Amino acid sequence: MSQQPIVNRVANSALINIDLAEHPPTYEVTELDLAQFLEQGLVLREKDFRAQLSGLNTEPFKNAYVRVFCSTEAIVPSWAYQLVATTLSPYAVKVLVCDKSSFNVILWTDHIAGMDLSPYQNGLVLLKGCADEKIPQAAYAFLAQRLTPGVKKLMFGEACSFVPLHKN
Repeated sequence: MSQQPIVNRVANSALINIDLAEHPPTYEVTELDLAQFLEQGLVLREKDFRAQLSGLNTEPFKNAYVRVFCSTEAIVPSWAYQLVATTLSPYAVKVLVCDKSSFNVILWTDHIAGMDLSPYQNGLVLLKGCADEKIPQAAYAFLAQRLTPGVKKLMFGEACSFVPLHKN
């Protein structure tokens, strides 16, 4: 009985793998909790708030994605979020008022929107999934949407067991 060498057919195939875990967003990220501006942890007074914002150290927000939120149960008026956005907009890439999950989706979709997908043009593309729980499903869906018009075939999963998504 002769021994045949083991051949890795996946490695030798024309399959192009994309693993989003290997291409994470590289944006600076910071947060601004409005609770620090509340009087007695309950009330936001416009005059005091404006004064505090004008003295705010803007260095941490430069070229960053900023998530603005309030960690307390206080009712924060809508204008406060808009005032923060206008104050930080000269420094930040983006100022977002949202929860952590939505913030993560926006980070990933902005990152994917800027990705060069030309190496995958007319290719057999496998979008590797299920590996990293920090990557939102919306990111995979957005990448699949961007890849669909230009690839020959798009699949999702692992090379040993994938689900075909699209064929041109």
